[in-house]
Amino acid sequence: MPSKRRLRWAAIPLGIAAAVVLVGCTPRELHGYLPGFVEDGTPATNHTERVAALWVNSWIVLLTVGLVTWILMGWAVVMYRRRKGQTGLPVQLRYNMPIEIFYTVVPLILVLGFFSFTARDQTILETQYEDPEVSVTAIAKQWAWDFQYNGDNDDESDAVWTMGIQAQPDADGNIDQETLPTLVLPVDKEVRIDLRSRDVIHSFWIIDFLYKKDMYIGKDNSWSFIPTREGTYQGKCAELCGEYHSMMLFNVEVVSEAEYEQYLADLRDSGQTGSITEAYDRLSNFPGTGGSSEEEGK
Repeated sequence: MPSKRRLRWAAIPLGIAAAVVLVGCTPRELHGYLPGFVEDGTPATNHTERVAALWVNSWIVLLTVGLVTWILMGWAVVMYRRRKGQTGLPVQLRYNMPIEIFYTVVPLILVLGFFSFTARDQTILETQYEDPEVSVTAIAKQWAWDFQYNGDNDDESDAVWTMGIQAQPDADGNIDQETLPTLVLPVDKEVRIDLRSRDVIHSFWIIDFLYKKDMYIGKDNSWSFIPTREGTYQGKCAELCGEYHSMMLFNVEVVSEAEYEQYLADLRDSGQTGSITEAYDRLSNFPGTGGSSEEEGK
């Protein structure tokens, strides 16, 4: 058996090698190859890091448990295999209390640990801003999205909105990203999105934000977060909602506060004001119509 001193010296280069490998990893690799991270490590929202940490740490624990289990299984297969010349059955053991206590207590601790960390993070993720700096209502419909930017008035008279159409692929299946419904948000501002459905169950998913929420008839959901990095992000419906579910796409543009205010002013100047419910029109929402959000909003 090697001495403890030798084991200690052997562990040092292994630790250095592991540190070098981890330093060379990109932020996306360090976060389990999840989207939402760029080279400088800036997450897409204030919650992206938390979701990624829950995902990566869970896999580390699970793989560790799996590795130990596989090693023990392999050891038992090798050590207790039938040798040449052996006949009959090996000695039969009825029970082993220490082992039975071990494989009962350890899984219980793991389950409670997973539950506690998940419940903690879920509570934070599901906490809604009561007085957000930006309030948006996202409305799902077969098979597109409408976005209403709410103001301060209870009657929504100072709200502005856009109406979207579903993706319109060309003959080769390519989709013009410029025609997709677009949700515009200011960077570093508290955002609350109220989620509604016009018809069936949909799911609002912004991929790089690492979160999605379902949308039901008669039950509104909400999602609060702070966008922390400017850029364009892809979104889609994550719930099978009908024939053209795959065409239910949208974009999210996170911009500066000045650009966001200018965007709202442009919508106001175009007459897209007031409650979106009164202006709702489901026409021009099928493949090949060639409609646009501006045309449908008039």
